[in-house]
Amino acid sequence: MSKIKQLLDGYRRFHENYFVGDQPLFGVLSQRQTPSTMVIACSDSRVDPAIVMDAKPGDLFVVRNVANLVPPYEKGGGYHGVSAALEFGVCGLNVENIIVMGHRQCGGIKALAEGVPEGIDGEFIKPWVSIAHRAHVRVVKEYPKALPEELACACELAGIVVSLENLATFPFIKNRLDKGELTLHGWYFDIESGAMSVFNAETRLFEKLA
Repeated sequence: MSKIKQLLDGYRRFHENYFVGDQPLFGVLSQRQTPSTMVIACSDSRVDPAIVMDAKPGDLFVVRNVANLVPPYEKGGGYHGVSAALEFGVCGLNVENIIVMGHRQCGGIKALAEGVPEGIDGEFIKPWVSIAHRAHVRVVKEYPKALPEELACACELAGIVVSLENLATFPFIKNRLDKGELTLHGWYFDIESGAMSVFNAETRLFEKLA
């Protein structure tokens, strides 16, 4: 069976068993969306935030990109996909929470720390992952004797913190943070153990959920 046929068969099961079976939900969703939480997650095929959080359609406003990065606020030329999603989620949907969800074995962070894999020239990946350059610098300085795998894991965590810091540079986000109308969260999913760790802004450490 081809991969596309598998996906088409999956859609048919969804339509027959989920959509048709839960018409009241989709009847409401067809009129409006009112998610309370926005998630910035990685494009990695193994880490779907809706599945990891066991969320229903309409629960999460999601933007996914390589290494779950948030660029700093800036105006000017270029296309600002993440920034546009932030503006829509915060100002248009009035989300109350933004979660930056990173994960273990992130290819984007590995490209930052070790260079892009063979066969990829990195025309787009290199400048994108450079958003987390200061995370890499912090980690190398803090863990000078760390093994490559340990360094990558630490950099994945530090990258989440950089994205949280960058979120606060957006005026419309900073305004809501100051008013207590918005909360930022950093989560880290270990795809090997299934553990989820949450960033504690006071201790500056990630703590595993019980």
